Amino acid sequence: MSNGSQRINTAVVVHGKGDLRVEQLPLPLPRANEAVVTVAYGGICGSDLHYWKNGAVGESILRQPMVLGHEIVGTVTTAAADGSGPVAGATVAVHPATIGTAPGRYPSARPNLAPGTTYLGSAAHLPHAQGGFARYTALPTRMLRPLPRKLSLRDAALAEPAAVALHGVRRAGDVAGKCALVIGAGPIGALSVAALRRAGAAEITAVDIQELPLRIAREVGADRTVHATDTETIDAIEADVVIESSGNHHGFASAVRGAARGGTVVLVGLLPTGPQPALVSLATTKELDLRGSFRFVDEISEVLEALADDTLIIGPVATHEFAVENALEAFRTAADASVSGKVLLRF
Repeated sequence: MSNGSQRINTAVVVHGKGDLRVEQLPLPLPRANEAVVTVAYGGICGSDLHYWKNGAVGESILRQPMVLGHEIVGTVTTAAADGSGPVAGATVAVHPATIGTAPGRYPSARPNLAPGTTYLGSAAHLPHAQGGFARYTALPTRMLRPLPRKLSLRDAALAEPAAVALHGVRRAGDVAGKCALVIGAGPIGALSVAALRRAGAAEITAVDIQELPLRIAREVGADRTVHATDTETIDAIEADVVIESSGNHHGFASAVRGAARGGTVVLVGLLPTGPQPALVSLATTKELDLRGSFRFVDEISEVLEALADDTLIIGPVATHEFAVENALEAFRTAADASVSGKVLLRF
């Protein structure tokens, strides 16, 4: 950060519903256990879109301006003063969680369920956890995952959402040789298709209401695709494993109908807060296993290795790149599933 133009810390900040701004922030002042990362790419997540469009994600309500973004990769500019973490010049992906210490029981092997956990770019708590959509950001070194030597920053840009997808597939158990169904073929659904293919699923069907997501799903490993209105075909699939990634009750209904008796349905898509209409009676008579899936543990490290050795094929999922200065256009594009998959901000 030697010259004046490079020292401009451009960031994407949401101030309220419909109020997204590209602003200049002060350069970060890292704590002893933090490294300064020059961000290369940031992926726009559905949660980022909800904060912009609705001022909230579920019950996480925006109450102060917040830098968005948790899907980021970049280069360590200044290593941590305490000697922890990667050295300056290392390329890294970011695990955006800070495990909570609030009282409450949860399985020790599943720290993603720890009460009080925070995530970069989340308004779940006050003060909000500022995100990573800034040219320079200071991050605890425990969040940083060095990239394998042959993996570029651009190719690693989807590591965080791919980890979410891999965690969802893992929640289904052993999928090798099984018939799999993915409901909702947006970025997480498409990444779930890729994860299922890597895990050895015998047949993968993807369902969506838009042609572009279905095309992307085929490119990353779906054997066939079905339009969401074709309920007769969905009912006849009888999938051993269903990944529900649409995040709406219509998708949940399709997941229950498309599952085989005794099958497993993993809920990766987050439905809106509050009561939802659901085919619970059919889930009961089919004896379906309904399993939640929330973020991930540390699957991001496995994702990076899989991207480096080409056993996880996800390139087609990223359809657009925008310079950070054009963030509003990027968000508008990302909000239209008929024209975009994953949209990346380039810093």
